[in-house]
Amino acid sequence: MVPNVTGFSATILTLYPEMFPGPLGTSLSGDALQKGIWSFEARNIRDHGIGRHKAVDDTPAGGGCGMVLRCDVLAEAIDAAIPENDTRPRLLLSPRGKPLTQKRVRELVQGPGVVLVCGRFEGVDERVIEGRNLEEVSIGDYILSGGELGAMVLLDACVRLLPGVMGKLESGSEESFENNRLEYPQYTRPRNWEERDIPDVLLSGNHAAIKAWREEKSDKLTAQRRPDLMSKPRS
Repeated sequence: MVPNVTGFSATILTLYPEMFPGPLGTSLSGDALQKGIWSFEARNIRDHGIGRHKAVDDTPAGGGCGMVLRCDVLAEAIDAAIPENDTRPRLLLSPRGKPLTQKRVRELVQGPGVVLVCGRFEGVDERVIEGRNLEEVSIGDYILSGGELGAMVLLDACVRLLPGVMGKLESGSEESFENNRLEYPQYTRPRNWEERDIPDVLLSGNHAAIKAWREEKSDKLTAQRRPDLMSKPRS
């Protein structure tokens, strides 16, 4: 799918373009894709491989295990996919990148879209990271087989915040990490389940009391599970 010049567009450089849209083609992101709220184009890095076998990797300089994605191959793939005047940030999904945060997601949503480079093997030649101004981004402190799943996570986080995707604007503003706190507990019918009741305050109709209860529970959960966030003020 060719990126939409007026909406949020993603160009994905990958060795496995058939992985996309994958889960992004269902639920909220899939509906938004069908409506043209966002668009994507998956480009195959191997189209720019070397020789008869379209080689894209080589052994690491200095020795070591595994293989490294070649700088010349990846640079050619980027140059072929991205016009010089393209202002979208170029993100390399990498376990050594800066952690992806809700704040960064909201920044990305304010722009025209993203270019996502999905690494494979032991990594990417450092020279192409420098030469093509790639911003390394990590979705967590663990290792995946490649950047494709990370790209899907990043896109899902962005797409759900685009206007017209979620039913209510408040749906995105009261979630975990939006205010440097984890989200408060949620309840719905039935009122009693296995001798567990919905807290009375949530059924009181007293909006001030409900707000105070939710903030208290949010602070308590955050202190227990993510104490690092407690030093940050509510935004």
